[in-house]
Amino acid sequence: MIIGCCGAGKSTLSRKLHQQTQLPLIHLDQYYWKDGWVESEKEEWEASVTALAAKDQWIIDGNYNGTVDIRLKRADTIVFMDYPTIICLWRVILRILKNYGRASADLQKGCPERFSLSFLLFGLHFRRDRRPTLLKKMEKWKGQKQLIILQNDAAVSHFLDTFPLNNKQPQK
Repeated sequence: MIIGCCGAGKSTLSRKLHQQTQLPLIHLDQYYWKDGWVESEKEEWEASVTALAAKDQWIIDGNYNGTVDIRLKRADTIVFMDYPTIICLWRVILRILKNYGRASADLQKGCPERFSLSFLLFGLHFRRDRRPTLLKKMEKWKGQKQLIILQNDAAVSHFLDTFPLNNKQPQK
């Protein structure tokens, strides 16, 4: 399970882990957003995440606070991309500039990259508003699950270099 602020590198890390392990890769954004940036209904979304997390093996990339507990229960490894806000915002802006008007691989085709002030504000306030809750939820699983906090690109590289390549592990 890979969580963290927008722009931290969740999707990039999840793709690299998928290449190393061949575990099924699930980008939550592909399931949450419908064409035209329409949000899923709450009940439908919870059912979708429950079904995705019930699979035997996976790498799931994304936050979605309302369903984080569903994934925490099923994950054996939780990776928190705990990058500084300025880096996350810079990466989001670069992504918008690079891909404006085109859908990325981790989104529905009907959801082209766009500028969204609310999305930038979400990233700006993530450390203050979301990070403490995620860390508390992770803390509850200490000793029961592998908890990994990555704070920079060097830590991510080291993690990828030392991550077991055994694809017979339960979910990631």
